[in-house]
Amino acid sequence: MTPLAPFQETTDEDINTPNDFYMKCEKNPSLFFDDGVRSIDFVLVYKINQQASVEDQHEEKRHIFEMNLIAEGLEIERACKEKEQIYFVKVHAPLEVLRRYAEILKLRMPMKELKCNVKLLSKYSRLRYAAQYISKKIPGMSVVNRSTSSVFSSLKGIIKFFMKHIYVDERNFPRRAQRFTAIYSRDKEYLFDIRQDNFFTPAVRSRIVQFILDRQRFTPKSKDEMAFGIERMVASNIYCAAYPLHDSLFLPYGEVNEKNTMRHTLYTHWASVRKWYRYQPLDYIKEYFGVKIGLYFAWLGFYTYMLLLASVVGVFCFIYSWSTLKNFEPVKEICGGKRNITMCPLCEWCDFWDLKETCFYAKISYLIDNPSTVFFAVFMSFWATLFLELWKRYSAEITHRWDLTGFDVHEEHPRPQYLAKLQHLPHTRTDYVTNMREPTVPFWRMKLPAAVFSFSMVLLLVALTLVAVLAVVVYRMATMASLMLRKSNPMNTSSAIVLSTSSAAFLNLCMLYVLNYVYNRLAEYLTELEMWRTQTQFDDSLTLKMYLLQFVNYYASIFYVAFYKGKFVGRPGDYTLWFDFRQEECSSGGCLTELCIQLAIIMIGKQAFNSILEVIMPMIWRKIGAIRVGLSKLFAPKEHDKQKDTERWVRDLKLLDWGTRSLFPEYLEMVLQYGFVTIFVAAFPLAPFFALLNNILEMRLDAKKLLTHHRRPVSQRVRDIGVWYRILDCIGKLSVITNGFIIAFTSELIPQWVYRHFSPNGSLEGYLDFTLSQFNTSEYNQTRSLSAKYDNLTTCLYADFREPPTSEKRYQLNNTFYIILACRLCFVVIFENFVALVMIIVRWCIPDMSVGLRDQIRREAYITNEIIIEQETRRARTERAKGSQSLRLPDSESNTPDPNDRFIRIEQLLCSDLSQSQMDLIIHGSSTETGIRGSEV
Repeated sequence: MTPLAPFQETTDEDINTPNDFYMKCEKNPSLFFDDGVRSIDFVLVYKINQQASVEDQHEEKRHIFEMNLIAEGLEIERACKEKEQIYFVKVHAPLEVLRRYAEILKLRMPMKELKCNVKLLSKYSRLRYAAQYISKKIPGMSVVNRSTSSVFSSLKGIIKFFMKHIYVDERNFPRRAQRFTAIYSRDKEYLFDIRQDNFFTPAVRSRIVQFILDRQRFTPKSKDEMAFGIERMVASNIYCAAYPLHDSLFLPYGEVNEKNTMRHTLYTHWASVRKWYRYQPLDYIKEYFGVKIGLYFAWLGFYTYMLLLASVVGVFCFIYSWSTLKNFEPVKEICGGKRNITMCPLCEWCDFWDLKETCFYAKISYLIDNPSTVFFAVFMSFWATLFLELWKRYSAEITHRWDLTGFDVHEEHPRPQYLAKLQHLPHTRTDYVTNMREPTVPFWRMKLPAAVFSFSMVLLLVALTLVAVLAVVVYRMATMASLMLRKSNPMNTSSAIVLSTSSAAFLNLCMLYVLNYVYNRLAEYLTELEMWRTQTQFDDSLTLKMYLLQFVNYYASIFYVAFYKGKFVGRPGDYTLWFDFRQEECSSGGCLTELCIQLAIIMIGKQAFNSILEVIMPMIWRKIGAIRVGLSKLFAPKEHDKQKDTERWVRDLKLLDWGTRSLFPEYLEMVLQYGFVTIFVAAFPLAPFFALLNNILEMRLDAKKLLTHHRRPVSQRVRDIGVWYRILDCIGKLSVITNGFIIAFTSELIPQWVYRHFSPNGSLEGYLDFTLSQFNTSEYNQTRSLSAKYDNLTTCLYADFREPPTSEKRYQLNNTFYIILACRLCFVVIFENFVALVMIIVRWCIPDMSVGLRDQIRREAYITNEIIIEQETRRARTERAKGSQSLRLPDSESNTPDPNDRFIRIEQLLCSDLSQSQMDLIIHGSSTETGIRGSEV
């Protein structure tokens, strides 16, 4: 057993000033008070209001608020910029405040380590040792073993060399040993390693200060019971901003200029696009930005990592379709056929057209509509399930590593906006958590009308989206007609279809961004009207509205092309009309190509445009924010003023506020992309590949945006990604349905399989004639007038399965149509059930937590108890050593039990060479007859 060291008390000076949490560097004076000792844990900023009456009220509220901060134990120092009339209030949390609120918040803090030598062997180590033992007993196996070991060693060395450049660079981000933690208690402070450098990290300090700021009043309680919280003061413009400081300075149009700081290291070795191939230093991201942001980057990195497999399979499927294109019979019949196939007009203004014009269109159709499509759709359904299950497993590891299991979330106070709107109402409700009286929202007068109005507006916005889709459809039809009917150099049918579809998709993309802006504003306004009490309730309601509106906005046109376009158009002479107009028709190869073009333009265009906005918009908003507070000149300092106004609190003021909902658009963008990758992947096999390229760039741009354009966020603790996981799960289940119906009803795979079954040689030779039906041009006014311009044109062909005009059941659906329809429905049933079975098996095979992690948690619980026992024993030994220096008590007092006797016997029980009899004596105690002590254990 390791000898126990004497217990030593830790002085306040040892931990009052935090250093960098992973390396020591010179103290930056702009991170400390003027004395250079006390750190700046938070900064409050205010600007003098030009209206004297308003400024007097603000000054009184600031004075009350700051006095309450001082009463809580916080220390304050002021600084100002006289010319701009901007004042800074620097806040420092002393050690006693940190200790008190760490206990209130039940923070888990690192304990003193137990030095123990325990050799753990994995199951693979045991198998390897067993194999080596057996190989020594078999003649000749030793030579094979040596040669095999040599080969494996070489391969292992090569793999290790390459992976060294992919894993986190430990030269810049040293591996951090996982410390055992426990809920902090001042009564048991000797259990914690408070002598550790930076025991209270900057993230913990800012979180504690934020907790205090959110609960301090700024008016007398008799005047307004609900007037508290820094958020409400910022919303009322009493303060301009409140933020913790970054640990280094970022120069305008430059880089982070202070080396050996966490911000500089993250900016150089994480946010750089040149480091795209390296793993993310998640532990350091979590320490600098907090758990919530760290978990977002962990999820984004894991999603990108999983996209690698999907993109590889998608690219292989595309290569397969490209290599087999030349052997596809329908394409050869369209492009290389000697006979002319005259097709019926596609619109009311269109003319007859030759099927050869769609040669290029047919080639594109085959690249996405081939037998590999079914395999890739099944694979992506399996991939979606695998992604979510592995994420749950990986999330459990992160939750354990970041010590988030079972943490206590403190009570959530009302939102400042909620309190401001109810300020005129009497306080009739006592909250059961905070035990404070709060106003109650009148149900009939405020809550019900707001809910009905919000629901009605959401339905109206959904209807507006459908109108936008209809407008795009009309534009596409008008564009195709104008391209084919222009007098000079009319365009052929194939080019007109591709060009009209592409231009309509670009128009749809532009309309998406306009509608998104309207949706964002209205969704926040509607959610505010609903009077949600807490921020969690507000965020959940806003998330539901925004995703519903964005889902309809982005996917409505795609669902239209996939499941409606060309399905209910009727036939020549008996078309189904919309407002006395014909509907859009698909080409002879179906609508899958148009669906692919729509998907590619919306998905790739959206990602590219968002990337551009993420680079440009933060710089524009920073400039606007600096102008508002009168600091715009600091963006371009003169040559002789470069060393002036470089205080950290001044520079960070010009950065953008991160806010409580800033991660929402980031998650929304990725979840919408996940929908493109999974819901419609059968129509666009390269979607995972383009998503992978975007996410590699997105990850680094988000990191750079956080480090350079935003103030340092206050650390927030969450257990998982929240409601987004349930949305992803719903998207995965929806993708199984949509992909099954796309393959069955939008692609041509089922008709091709039916034709192969009835074909004499099992090939697709003659398949083109199989999918076309005849129409007598003299039976319809449009075709009759058009056919007069041509010689001997009595019939035209259209894509459908109907009886010919010479049949008794002319133009009625033939038996082939019903056979194919039955096969389509059977395929949907088989596909859905097979994929569902695969998903169930995957979920069953992959537990939410690995066996190794479960054993590790048990092991750590055991070691934590050992640490507690050891520290108790050390304390008992110290107390015993102090007591041994005093005089021996008189015999009359010798029977008084020693208060440290229990800890002494615990120490005796920990001895490794303890015999069974000695253990019995210690455990079962002594009797007055034998005189052996220990009966009080």
